[in-house]
Amino acid sequence: MSALLTLQGVHTHVGAYHILHGVDLTVPVGEVTMLLGRNGAGKTSTLRTLMGLWTASRGTVTFKGEDITHLPTPDIAARGIAYVPETMGIFGELSVAENLLLAARSARRMADLDAARLDWLFSLFPALKTFWHHPAGKLSGGQKQMVAIARALVEPRELLVIDEPSKGLAPAIVANLISALRELKATRTTVLLVEQNFRVAAELGDSVAVMDDGRVVHRGAMAELIEDGSLQQRLLGLALGAHQ
Repeated sequence: MSALLTLQGVHTHVGAYHILHGVDLTVPVGEVTMLLGRNGAGKTSTLRTLMGLWTASRGTVTFKGEDITHLPTPDIAARGIAYVPETMGIFGELSVAENLLLAARSARRMADLDAARLDWLFSLFPALKTFWHHPAGKLSGGQKQMVAIARALVEPRELLVIDEPSKGLAPAIVANLISALRELKATRTTVLLVEQNFRVAAELGDSVAVMDDGRVVHRGAMAELIEDGSLQQRLLGLALGAHQ
């Protein structure tokens, strides 16, 4: 598969702190790439750097063959990259509908939203339709996460970047989220997904990169990591079989 996004030797400094130490990462077109690692390994920092929220001090970020390393965040987003941060970034006082409208670059009014695409989003996340006119801030954590992902998908995007969508959610809600993301995966949407929940990673990932101490220390097929308990233990400090 050809690469949609590539990070080569990316270093990031935040103030006096050297956060990323030469990250090499490839995201193939049409696949779900999992970015795994222990807490503090540099996963979120990698996403913030590729989105331009933090500036790489060295190395390059390439998207569809274009160097986007030093572009402002709005310009990166305009190239077709949607970002769902760990905090979700929901506008709590706005309705679900208004949250989605804000993310739709081609729409100024609700009537301008693509009806067919909304129906598709409602099929992925039925709660969106139920709470369409409700303040987003009053939704449950799982429902807010669905709003955040749907907002990123309200218009076609080349790449969807999601940071820990299952964090803090009840197991039943995580199961629903996995189901929705599996349907999204079936559309061949390219996704870069950070997760701490290995079950989610195992269900969704095609390829995997594991980070430690600000660099990628393992790259390969997700299926291989799933089958190798000793590799899971060495890279992540866990074995999938012990958590099923």
